[in-house]
Amino acid sequence: MDTQLVYFENEAAPACRLAEAVGLRASVITRHDFPDQELMLTLAASLDEALPPTLVVYRSLDRPNDKLVELMLIARHARRLGVTRLILVVPYLAYMRQDIAFHPGEIVSQPLIGAFLGELFDALITVDPHLHRISRLGEVMPRIQTRTLSGAPRLADLIQKKRRNPLLLGPDAESHQWVEVAAAATGFDHGVCHKVRHGDTRVEIALPALDLRGREVVLMDDIASSGHTLARAAEAVLAAGAASVDVAVTHALFAGDARGVIRQAGVNEVWSTDCIAHPSNAVAMAPTLGQALADLLGELGGEAKSPVRGEAQSERQDAVQSGVKREAP
Repeated sequence: MDTQLVYFENEAAPACRLAEAVGLRASVITRHDFPDQELMLTLAASLDEALPPTLVVYRSLDRPNDKLVELMLIARHARRLGVTRLILVVPYLAYMRQDIAFHPGEIVSQPLIGAFLGELFDALITVDPHLHRISRLGEVMPRIQTRTLSGAPRLADLIQKKRRNPLLLGPDAESHQWVEVAAAATGFDHGVCHKVRHGDTRVEIALPALDLRGREVVLMDDIASSGHTLARAAEAVLAAGAASVDVAVTHALFAGDARGVIRQAGVNEVWSTDCIAHPSNAVAMAPTLGQALADLLGELGGEAKSPVRGEAQSERQDAVQSGVKREAP
């Protein structure tokens, strides 16, 4: 086999689901942290001296700083051993939110991290990158192939199974794209709130002009970080007479006590994709990621197999139609 996937132990479940979906062999990378905070990575014995021509690295970049060093070590080591194609599957792509300097002297991280990853890898697949003032990930990484996917269609499928006739609501203007995708897939009513931010954890929420009385509301967003935006939106929704409020997000960052903050605001259930490992994970992204990876390997001349199980096959076809955005360099 000329393509293999490598992953870290704490992401074994989603990585192995992806490998199975695409028909790739998967091997674990172990990590040892020294007392001085340096780290040592070790490939599986079968890969130590014989890496395949194409290597797929699975690593989500929540808590990103150490992981960026990991990716540098893996990529440089792989090149030294003769790997000709390196593909990064990074379900959550960090440092994309800072695309402009808001105060003098601020270092804008988005293009710098984009360039760093673009120098290490030949192609990159990610899910719902948090882009503000640019429309395509290819603008951040112009020298490599990129695939931008969305978790919204799979979250929409879950919501449709969990709630009979919910109202989908985005907590701020940036969330409208995910709410609209989910609404288009389900036909559910939808709207978007207006947010005014006063700091990292202080926000004000204004509801759209919709009658929420008696409605089952589902707040949808790409990221749940501090939880305060979703909490304030949930409080406003319940104050407006909603029967219940749930939360569906692609990336469950949930920094600190964010999940508790959301629960205290009256949220019923919290659903997330497995882009970031978290107890709220309710949706596996392997079918969507698998379709994109299989297509990319086909274009690059790598080896990939289509899943043969009926459910996985249909889920992948749905992802092509509604969840996969292709980007060329």
